Order: sequence, then structure tokens, then C-alpha cells
Amino acid sequence: MVTQRRVSRPVDGLRGSVSRIADKVDLKGAAMETREHYTAERDRIRAKHMRPRDERPRPSARGVHHVALLCADVETTVRFYQDLLEFPLTDMFENRDYEGSTHFFFDIGNGNALAFFDLPGLDLGAYAEVLGGLHHLAISVEPSTWQHLKDKLDTASIAYDNISGSSIYFFDPDGARLELISDPLGEMYGRPVV
Repeated sequence: MVTQRRVSRPVDGLRGSVSRIADKVDLKGAAMETREHYTAERDRIRAKHMRPRDERPRPSARGVHHVALLCADVETTVRFYQDLLEFPLTDMFENRDYEGSTHFFFDIGNGNALAFFDLPGLDLGAYAEVLGGLHHLAISVEPSTWQHLKDKLDTASIAYDNISGSSIYFFDPDGARLELISDPLGEMYGRPVV
């Protein structure tokens, strides 16, 4: 039997709280059948679509140009990403799609940018996990930088989950879930993913 438990916890800087679903799975009976079904389906899709590394075509993309998120306040966002996480602010200009809105960028290394829009005057709801939405953004950092940033999160009293000593999950001021991961780019848990 699968049961879900909502865990709600306030996160520093949010206007309220952010909830996450924690699943408790009884690996007997129906839950095991469900897990076996999903495992078999994953194996089927992998066998049908995933080619061995040396047989894969080159990707058509050059990389991620930027990922754009929404924010409530430009300066709060700059203080969080530049001052706390040490991602340099690299540009800021008016959003071409919404008069008065600011589009701004942070350098997250390796030629990648993290961008934001504020949308003043719109009554945007709180962050929510929805289909097609952002679950989390994982940013790779060197192990020594990971520890340094973890220490800064501690000093700033920002709550986080430390998973296996290589990933820290926490929320930005608007509720977007971030992960700082000390695994190298293209790897996860010691295995290549790209």
C-alpha cells in the first residue's frame, strides 16, 4: 500500500511555506506490484530508445543557453544568487515581452546562465510543482565549493536537505527548489549520465 504524507516547512525568505510530498511505500502486496510494473516499463523504454554511448548521434544542441525563472523581487534575487551562492550577475535589461519587467542573468559556469524575470503588477501565485514546471535545478560545483556554499547556507540559516554528502536541496526566495551537487558535469552517483 502506498501512502503519501505532506511535509510542510517554512523556508527562509518565502512568503509562507513550501510543501513537498514524502512517499512511504510498503514493499509488500500492491505496492510491490506497482513498483515492479514501473521498473518493467522503465526497462522497456530504456531498451527501446537508449543507444550505447558509442552509437549515439551527436546532439543537435550546443548546450543550455539559459534557464529562466520568475522572481518577486529583483534585488532579493540578486542578493541570494550573487551574494550567497556566488553566481556573478552578468546582465540586466528590460524584458522585451512585458513592459517594466527586468530580465537578468547570472553566470553559473561552463558557459551556462541562470536568468530571471520579475513581472511587476501581475498577481503571480506561489511556486508550485506542476506538469511542465520545474522540479529542481541541479547546479554542479567543485567539492570544496560545495562545502563552502553549504557553510554559507548554515550561516544564513537556510534550511536544506543534505543527501548522501554530495547533494544539498534548498529553496530560493521564491520557492524554486535548487540542488548544489558536487558530482562532475555529466555524472551522477559516480556513473555517466551524458
